[in-house]
Amino acid sequence: MTDNTPQKHAASYRLAVEDTDFLLRDELRDIRFALEYSKAELGLRDWGIRSTVIVFGSARTMAGAPRYEAARAFARIVSERGGALEPHHRWRDNVIATGGGGGIMEAANRGALDAEAPTIGFNIRLPHEQEPNPYTTPELTFRFHYFAMRKMHMAMRANALVVFPGGFGTMDELFELLTLVQTGKMRGIPIVLFEEAYWRRVISFDALLAEGMIGAAEIALFEFADTPEAAWEALVRRGLKMGNGG
Repeated sequence: MTDNTPQKHAASYRLAVEDTDFLLRDELRDIRFALEYSKAELGLRDWGIRSTVIVFGSARTMAGAPRYEAARAFARIVSERGGALEPHHRWRDNVIATGGGGGIMEAANRGALDAEAPTIGFNIRLPHEQEPNPYTTPELTFRFHYFAMRKMHMAMRANALVVFPGGFGTMDELFELLTLVQTGKMRGIPIVLFEEAYWRRVISFDALLAEGMIGAAEIALFEFADTPEAAWEALVRRGLKMGNGG
C-alpha cells in the first residue's frame, strides 16, 4: 500500500475541534466567542449557580489590610446568609463572584471559602498573565479571552454588586452595571459602594448631579456602606433576592 502518512499528518485532516490553528483564525472569532459563553454557562449550571453577588475592588490591596479584611468578612456574611450554602431544588443563590484576581477579589473569594461555600472567579487573559487566586472553587475558576463575554457572565446572574475601593478596572465594572441598570438593559439590583469617604473623594457624584449629567434617580441607584454588616443590611433593604432566583 502506498504510504498515506503525509495525508494523515496534514492540518486539513485534523478534526476541526482538534485543530488549534483553525480555531484561532480571525474568521472563527464568532465561534470562539460562543464557546466562551457556553463553557462558563454550562459550568455554572452544573454547580447549580442561579444567582451571584459580585464583589469588585483593587487587586493591589494587600492581605491583612483593613479593606481586605472587610471584604473577606462581607463575603462570609453573604455566603452564610444569602443562600449559597443551602441549595433550593439544587439551585444556589447569591454565590460570591469576583474577577478572580488578587487583593479585594481574593479577599471576597476567601471569605466565601471561610464559610465553606462555593465561590466563582471570572478571570481574564491579559498580556501580563493574571493568576487566579487560590480561594476560588476550582471548578468555578473560569478564564476568558474576551472582556465582553466576561462582563456578560458577571451581569447575567448578578443579584447585587458591592464595590470596594479600586482603580480603572473597578470603576469599569461599577459604571458598566450602573449603566445597564440606568438604561433598563438589566433589572434593578442593589449596588453598594464600600467606604464612602473614598468614593466621594475620587468621584464627585454631587458635581455630576449639579451639572445635570445625572439625575436624582441615578444617584438613588446606589448607596454607601462602611462596615461589612452595613453592606449586607443595605443589600437586604434594597431587596436582595434570596431563594427565588436572580
